[in-house]
Amino acid sequence: MAASLGFVLVLLALAGAAHGHPPVAGSALSSRFYDASCPTAYDIVQSVIQNARVTDTRIPASLIRLHFHDCFVNVSTIFISNFGCDGSVLLDDDLPAIQSEKNVPANENSARGFPVVDDIKSALEKACPGIVSCADILALAAEISVELAGGPRWRVLLGRRDGTTTNIESANNLPNFFDPLDVLQKKFRDVNLDDTDLVALQGAHTFGKVHCEFTRQNCTRGQAEGTLENLDQITPKTFDNKYYDNILKGRAQLDSDQVMLSDPAAAMTTAPIVHRFAANQKDFFRNFAVSMIKMGNISPLTGKDGEIRKNCRRVNNEGY
Repeated sequence: MAASLGFVLVLLALAGAAHGHPPVAGSALSSRFYDASCPTAYDIVQSVIQNARVTDTRIPASLIRLHFHDCFVNVSTIFISNFGCDGSVLLDDDLPAIQSEKNVPANENSARGFPVVDDIKSALEKACPGIVSCADILALAAEISVELAGGPRWRVLLGRRDGTTTNIESANNLPNFFDPLDVLQKKFRDVNLDDTDLVALQGAHTFGKVHCEFTRQNCTRGQAEGTLENLDQITPKTFDNKYYDNILKGRAQLDSDQVMLSDPAAAMTTAPIVHRFAANQKDFFRNFAVSMIKMGNISPLTGKDGEIRKNCRRVNNEGY
């Protein structure tokens, strides 16, 4: 346990050192959270994703996107405020109590991979019933997806519990493909992520696909709306730093990617980081891992807050 705590503190210190923030003194989450209660959790998640990507190569990129869109939605109520990574993006409509975040513009016809999450949850419930939260499934699935695509590996901090509500207003304010740089920076700052986090986490666009109507070309090659384009047209299935080369060459698929170099304010903020990551893949991988840990630690529900959902699509009738 002491070794694990030391590892966590080193990572959090690295996050501060790499990004110009003071080290965080501790975390409510632990990389060894399920060591006793569900020791096969990682292997189960990995196995389901490996099987899923055989028939759907987009799944790894889709799963990491779900984790992003879960963590960036903060919920604020009279009783609980500002929790982010809580599995809220997985909830289906259950009106009037639950209005699904899946239907907001940033998620509709874009967020996908929900059946794979269902399969992971089902497998975990068979092995360790009532133990692994849906929020932690998303965190584990994101790391495993990156690793399977050739990217960095990190020890995921775990112990999140699932929220019992959604926040459509916050979901409508997710970072989007057309945001200018200052808006992107503000959205990241609002969840305590800085410019290095912004540039590193946008690097997840090194794999996966996007509908052509969201690209800078806007389906100008006679494509029908909904036609899928590779986000990285050089190495579309590999998690690497070629994404940043594309930006330097003016070939980023998304406005929200290219602005990190082209915006007038970028020269003093994000552009030097783009150049750094384009020149050094190890530097990108190291910072991406740190930024993922920071993002995954956005105000999680822990302890007795929230619940462990039996079904990731709906809240429990009786929490456990």
